[in-house]
Amino acid sequence: MIMSCLTAEVVWNLNQYDLCSFLDLGYFKPQRPVIRFYVPSFIGYTNRHFCNSAQVFSSISVTGSTCALNCKHCNGILLQTMQPAISPQKLYTLGLKLKLAGVRGVLVSGGCLVDGSVPFDEFVGVLGQFKHELGLTVFVHTGIIGEQSAFLLKQAGADAALIDVLGSQKTIQTVFNTNTTLTLQDYRVSLKSLHDAQLGVIPHVIVGLNEGKLEGEFNALKIIKETLNPAALVIIAFMPLPGTDMAQTPPPHPIDIAKTVAVARTMFPHTPLALGCMRPKGKHRAQTDVLALKAGIDAIAFPSPEAIEYVKKNGYKTTLSSYCCAQLYQDFKL
Repeated sequence: MIMSCLTAEVVWNLNQYDLCSFLDLGYFKPQRPVIRFYVPSFIGYTNRHFCNSAQVFSSISVTGSTCALNCKHCNGILLQTMQPAISPQKLYTLGLKLKLAGVRGVLVSGGCLVDGSVPFDEFVGVLGQFKHELGLTVFVHTGIIGEQSAFLLKQAGADAALIDVLGSQKTIQTVFNTNTTLTLQDYRVSLKSLHDAQLGVIPHVIVGLNEGKLEGEFNALKIIKETLNPAALVIIAFMPLPGTDMAQTPPPHPIDIAKTVAVARTMFPHTPLALGCMRPKGKHRAQTDVLALKAGIDAIAFPSPEAIEYVKKNGYKTTLSSYCCAQLYQDFKL
């Protein structure tokens, strides 16, 4: 069990040596007997342990590759990895095509307007058809959202709402488009809107978006804590992408990602906690994954072989799903 003296603020202020000591002593280790691995089929995944299933879960952008924010860490490149559907008719046609191909769930997102919102409202009717006519699991990555739009998503039957939460105005001003009107209060309003609509809310906290350094992650977790009890919580990390303005910016150190996980675990002791798919690869991922497990993570998207071996060595059971890791909020109810 986590020591009662280790408050979230104490953990956040631990130096690297002390944090590593607590991690190695097992103060944050997962309390659930099962570690869940998620390998959604919109990205191929094969190693000596697991191979994901093709055409089970897909990602869709309702704005194609267009994003008014055009943030320095992404420049719309992440949207290019998603299937475009820029009108309700095209969205329905794509959904039907995916269903016939055997897809069982979708993550629907898109680029942002300058206020940080994603223009979902005209697509809500089709999302309802996805759910009630095609029988698809529907996760929506919302961006900034108001009460009316959140209620429409609930009416459509969306299974969960995913939302990135930042805790630093400095990071917003540094990384996002200079024309954005986005403020920290917008995240509070969005979380409350989604909560009031009675949607399952799965906030995502991004580590190291401020040039690879910690800046506002603790505050992002506090904003979430003060606003709602999330259905699940996902920690992701800045990863330099070729072709972006931040391609040469170093990613956050794995121990900083682990610190954020440990603070989240301390602050939300009973909430399902996942390490999401956006994080650096290679040796960095191997180190991050193992440290995150020591810090109390319950689930990992696209786990490194080292993470899988660590889990098995330490006696945890494992499951593998080709769904998005947002599914953990339901899986941990089983």
